[in-house]
Amino acid sequence: MLVQATPYNWPYDGKLDPQKTALVIIDMQVDFCGRGGYVDRMGYDISLTARAIEPIRTLLHKVRTIPGFTVIHTREGHRPDLTDLPANKRWRSLQIGAEIGSSGPCGRILVRGEAGWDIIEELAPLPDEIIIDKPGKGSFYATDLDMILRQKGITHLILTGITTDVCVHTTMREANDRGYECLILEDCTGATDYGNHLAALKMVTMQGGVFGSVSNSQSVIEALDTLT
Repeated sequence: MLVQATPYNWPYDGKLDPQKTALVIIDMQVDFCGRGGYVDRMGYDISLTARAIEPIRTLLHKVRTIPGFTVIHTREGHRPDLTDLPANKRWRSLQIGAEIGSSGPCGRILVRGEAGWDIIEELAPLPDEIIIDKPGKGSFYATDLDMILRQKGITHLILTGITTDVCVHTTMREANDRGYECLILEDCTGATDYGNHLAALKMVTMQGGVFGSVSNSQSVIEALDTLT
């Protein structure tokens, strides 16, 4: 019940236990992979982030058939009054032509409750799945994610979503420091720059797996098939 991965087959302790594992789907929002959203307004190629949609959907369908497997979705966004938006973050977004809080084709950019802030339809959460709303890049900062994981006895995280080099990587680093055993999936992640995507994955593999291990959705599905 190991997932084939690099630099070590995952998890390190030799058993993929659905009761102790969560699939974390990070920021698969219109603002990050849809037309008219934040990434699109900044001028990046959204196909580089949208690449993760179909592999995640396939894996999510499989995970939902496994009893006891936890699914967690995250959304990055700010309060409508922007009181949780640091001035420097807002300034940087303005410089690149997509000021957070300004109006766009999908509503106010990265603001909670707006159309762009919502998770894309293809990966819409089920009513019993956990949603973590976060104001920053990491999924642990200013959220109750760590409390939820510990209350549920979850020790292993399979990380997917966007972007590989920013929100996903920050979350993986945060999780690693808290003792969670992490796996990042290369086909279920994407970045606004493909070189950054590859670099972020390579960073994980250094020092024998400094933050965890790297695999892909098919390898995870094959491991899950042994459970059914």
